[in-house]
Amino acid sequence: MAQFDVYKNPNKKSNKEIPFLLDIQSDILKDLKTRVVVPLILNTKAITHLNPIFTIEDEQVMMSTAELASISMDNIGEKVCNIEDKRTNIINAIDFMITGF
Repeated sequence: MAQFDVYKNPNKKSNKEIPFLLDIQSDILKDLKTRVVVPLILNTKAITHLNPIFTIEDEQVMMSTAELASISMDNIGEKVCNIEDKRTNIINAIDFMITGF
């Protein structure tokens, strides 16, 4: 598991609306039994700076930054890709949520 890896959401109750989870946790904390993830969701309106849009497996998804959470590694599905190349957008969204700038 690495920072900015994207995983399939294995939860059958939510994976239609939230097909993917984005791991945002620093790799230095790799030994923890949990990961901090942000849902990548479908069908919603984005707020500029807070909700970057990505294309994962031909689906346009929005980073639902305000819903970030820590979950057990057992609740993370199959790795789909890594979006390290979107690091600036991801960090800026988290920073905007916390500081408002």
